Amino acid sequence: MTYALPPLNALRAFEAAARHLSFKLAAHELHVTPAAVGQQVKALEARLGVQLFERLHKQLILTEAGRAYLPGISEGFRHIADATSQLKPSGTVLLQVGVHGSYDLRRLELGAFRSAHAEIGVRVLQPAGLHELVEGKVDVLIARGVRHHPGYRCERIDEGSGAGDWLVAPEGTADCPEIVSFRAWLRALPAAKTLANRRPRLVGGVGS
Repeated sequence: MTYALPPLNALRAFEAAARHLSFKLAAHELHVTPAAVGQQVKALEARLGVQLFERLHKQLILTEAGRAYLPGISEGFRHIADATSQLKPSGTVLLQVGVHGSYDLRRLELGAFRSAHAEIGVRVLQPAGLHELVEGKVDVLIARGVRHHPGYRCERIDEGSGAGDWLVAPEGTADCPEIVSFRAWLRALPAAKTLANRRPRLVGGVGS
């Protein structure tokens, strides 16, 4: 069976731009220029014969056609990612976690996580913020007070009503097995612990 598909790079550009509602943020994610994203989307619109975005002054809005097209495209990429992850031998999955500078890494109990999830290696970058996540330097981010960011799933991981700590992951990968496992681990950790004053700044290497 031959599939009638638009160019995959154009689909990736559309899907990322639609999640972020920004050519600039999509470009950061895909490691290309905003102009390249815009050109890919324009070429896709020409091929499909429909307009996917309304390009307003400093604002990008999905058209009705774009809103209808996005779920199927996102789901398709999710299936591809899932199928690819299933081909990886056990023990090869690496989860790169970014953590804001004031977070005490001992709260994560990474040694126990490694013992419980031998198939997942963890590399932690601290300090890290949205910039590192958007640029793909980390797969998931523990951020302070980030309640919402377009194209990302933000879930609070501590208790209280203040700014709080939030787990931030791209919508397209937020349900990957390693991120699901890490999210569940964070939710199962005690809400508060008595900690020493010293705080690690940077942890490198798989399983650290």
